[in-house]
Amino acid sequence: MQELKDRIAKEGKVLPGNIIKVDGFLNHRVDTELLDHIAEEFGHHFNMDDVTVILTAEASGIALATIVARHFHKPMIFAKKAKSDNIEGGLYQSDIFSYTYKKKVTLLVSKEWLHAGDKVLVVDDFMANGEAMRGLCEIVEKAGAELVGIGCAVEKGFQGGGDRLREAGVNLKSLAIIESAGPDSIVFREN
Repeated sequence: MQELKDRIAKEGKVLPGNIIKVDGFLNHRVDTELLDHIAEEFGHHFNMDDVTVILTAEASGIALATIVARHFHKPMIFAKKAKSDNIEGGLYQSDIFSYTYKKKVTLLVSKEWLHAGDKVLVVDDFMANGEAMRGLCEIVEKAGAELVGIGCAVEKGFQGGGDRLREAGVNLKSLAIIESAGPDSIVFREN
């Protein structure tokens, strides 16, 4: 998606440790018009009539997933990273290693909201090693639901998470895949 690539090239920053900072428009200060365009683009790649629910992980994926859900009139669920007192009943959970936070995190989804028979589109803003996506796929599987695919705005292709998911047969569409990144340049994978 050229609009997204242009924003990354213009406003993205590469920090030490291969951290790519896109928080000025994607996941801290949010450009809702851009996110709406991303939602439209996902609609070209996934049959949204088949999708019954949008699933993401807390916290930075929530904005994009909400706009995708709103755009296609679907409910949205986000996996929490801590159990709260207001979650009743059972939980689906998956342990992942967070690249951003450099620690183990447990993703939690209430069994009240995700069911066998659901057709799930996982949506997230950013993928590095693919651990959050792997964990969300595991939760979909534990629920007996069907994974329609994964829609990701930005993927760090050089870390291999997306390629591993594709090799496992996951229908993954990333709109901007970064092949390499340095302080002075961001190179995108060709489609």
